[in-house]
Amino acid sequence: MSSLSSLTVEALFIILLIIANGVFSMSELAIVSARKVRLEQWAKEGNAKARAALRLISSPNNFLSTTQIGITLIGILSGALGGTTVAKSLKEILDTIAIIKPYSESLSFSIVVGIITYLSLVVGELVPKRLAMSNAEQIACSVAPPMRFLANIGTPLVYLLSVSTEKLLSMLGIQANEEAQVTEEEIKVMIAQGAESGMFEEAEQDMVERVFRLGDRPIKALMTPRTEIDWIDIDSPFEETQREVLESGHSRFPVARENLDDCVGVVDIREFLNASINGLPIDLLKVSSPPLYVAETASALSVLEQFKQSGDRVAMVTDEYGGVEGMVTLTDLLEAIVGDLPSSDRQGDPDAIQREDGSWLIDGMISSDRLKEILEIENLPYEEERNYHTLGGLMMTYLRHIPMVGEHFTWQRIRFEVVDMDGNRVDKVLINLSPLLSVDEEPKGNLKNK
Repeated sequence: MSSLSSLTVEALFIILLIIANGVFSMSELAIVSARKVRLEQWAKEGNAKARAALRLISSPNNFLSTTQIGITLIGILSGALGGTTVAKSLKEILDTIAIIKPYSESLSFSIVVGIITYLSLVVGELVPKRLAMSNAEQIACSVAPPMRFLANIGTPLVYLLSVSTEKLLSMLGIQANEEAQVTEEEIKVMIAQGAESGMFEEAEQDMVERVFRLGDRPIKALMTPRTEIDWIDIDSPFEETQREVLESGHSRFPVARENLDDCVGVVDIREFLNASINGLPIDLLKVSSPPLYVAETASALSVLEQFKQSGDRVAMVTDEYGGVEGMVTLTDLLEAIVGDLPSSDRQGDPDAIQREDGSWLIDGMISSDRLKEILEIENLPYEEERNYHTLGGLMMTYLRHIPMVGEHFTWQRIRFEVVDMDGNRVDKVLINLSPLLSVDEEPKGNLKNK
């Protein structure tokens, strides 16, 4: 009975050591995995434990040294006790069984090693780490005060290990990062995961991704090209101008002399309505506001900032020679963030129609970003090297000339065919996404040199 009692006490002590090992493992992973942003929010709300966790995160060497000291000592103690006292006590019990007595020493050692290994893996590692991964911030806050206390007690040893770690890293030429930088892709992944779990709406996810894309897009990709702009000639008769304005459905118009390169201002349609109701002529120079000019290379976000500062809702986009390339409105930028908005300005057919066979009939003026959304693809051919912004630009880039009706090519099992031209502009393109299509040979030669 004395051997059994001794074995029970020793086994309980080893189990306590394994549990302590689990606490250290859980603490280590919880602190490492905890989201700093959430801890900072809790700290601002007055949570002292969150502040303690942040201090541990800010000095990882001290914390990691403390946990590794604890884990290493526990491993040594449990191994020593298991291999000597526990195995010896178990051997004495096995010796009482005649058939087992010849093998009692090796059998007792194997049993003790197997049980300790199993408990160390499950109780000392796997379960604690799963708990830490599922509830990192709460556990980090709970373990931070005792971990700091242990670090203070073992300061000399922790300091020695920390200095040794830094010196070895320095010898290896490795610089420790003071602050991990959160990338745009990581934010997108987190938002996507939040949408999958129901924390975010899909519309919120789409909006965030559109905002990131907006920062990378030049304003030229969002503008209405010069050939599509409805504008007012200041020298035209008032009655003719009034009729055109009322029929167009737009709310604002550029005012110019002879051509858009001599733009004198932007007029609000309300001025025409007031004049029309009262039967009075209108002085376009007096009622027009000075035009806002932006460079075609400006980013969409910088133009949005100019809109905020100036209070304008319309800007003329100019090239490097000072000529007007197009026009962009505040609505264009808003749509780039929230998606297409219904508007009386838009007349005629939709820019993309899906047919019964699954193919798409798409306007050549549709933006490349919108095209990628429709086709559910990440990139388009030659998109980076040629810097086009519309489906028509894609067709001309790939075919390397102004196409004719019926010309087509196949890229990554997607077939693009020109079905209508408006002069030199690609008006309509038929796109077939059939996976059975064969891929055409790409145009020969170096595109960059064409």
